[in-house]
Amino acid sequence: MENHMSYQAPSDSATLASARSTPPEKEGTWKDFITVTKPGIIRSNLIAAFAGFWLASRWDIQFGLMIMTLLGTVLVMASSCVFNNYFDRDLDMKMERTRNRSLPTGRLTPKVVLWYAVILGAVGLAVLFIFSGVLAGVFGLVGMFVYVVIYTLWLKRTSTWSTSVGAISGAMPPVIGYVAVSGTVDMGAILLFAMLFLWQPPHFWALGIRRVEDYRAAGFPLLPVVKGIKRTKYQMIPYLVLLVPLPVLMYKYGYAGMFFLVISLLLSLVWLYLALKGFRAKDDAAWSKKVFLFSINYLTLSLFVLVLNTVH
Repeated sequence: MENHMSYQAPSDSATLASARSTPPEKEGTWKDFITVTKPGIIRSNLIAAFAGFWLASRWDIQFGLMIMTLLGTVLVMASSCVFNNYFDRDLDMKMERTRNRSLPTGRLTPKVVLWYAVILGAVGLAVLFIFSGVLAGVFGLVGMFVYVVIYTLWLKRTSTWSTSVGAISGAMPPVIGYVAVSGTVDMGAILLFAMLFLWQPPHFWALGIRRVEDYRAAGFPLLPVVKGIKRTKYQMIPYLVLLVPLPVLMYKYGYAGMFFLVISLLLSLVWLYLALKGFRAKDDAAWSKKVFLFSINYLTLSLFVLVLNTVH
């Protein structure tokens, strides 16, 4: 993938000015403060953080540590997502999928959202550093920095590399959970990071293909927009191929049992098969929707089975 610093969004200044001058239909509610944290992202990453904690614990759970680690992780993730919404508020006005969010509609003001993000982040990092250990806090800080600064403020607006580099932040939650127990970065932490890192680009590119015109209108240099859908399909394959041996390595290094090996390996192969079918798909929108939904089920089932089949 290449950097495309010259890629510019279509001019929509009149639309943005009109949107800013239009008063909100209603004031923000507690629901807006929840939705601005992107609960769907938090939910999936919370499951990943729990799986990392459980894997390192090997069924010997310190429940107090687990609660504080998950709380700190949730707050850090929520802060990152709120920062993302804050910095993307103008671009969100251009996308059909995002124009009704709390900031573009004016239900929440930028100043309130910015302070909300700062407070969530400060409290979340404090919880991790104090209760979960320095290593967990450091990984929480790295995740925030990559997502907010490198992904949101820089690469998302300038380069097709945004998805791959941004995947680093999405792979932090299971590592945070793992090191809170282990206190070290060993093979278990590395394999968890690899699993979440490799999962994200093909997952997000499937959504990008399905919503390619929406992203094009907003001016995001996403891979399907800049390089085309066929190139994006090719780009998905290496990530999915590298996912295949991960269940084998989890089993080989004694972290998970045979049940996880079989189920997760099968899911990985099915996802790879669905991706390869995309080269013969006549309807890219229908194909990408199917792959996107399968990717969500892949992660949920793999993590669920990993927890159940963690080796004592």
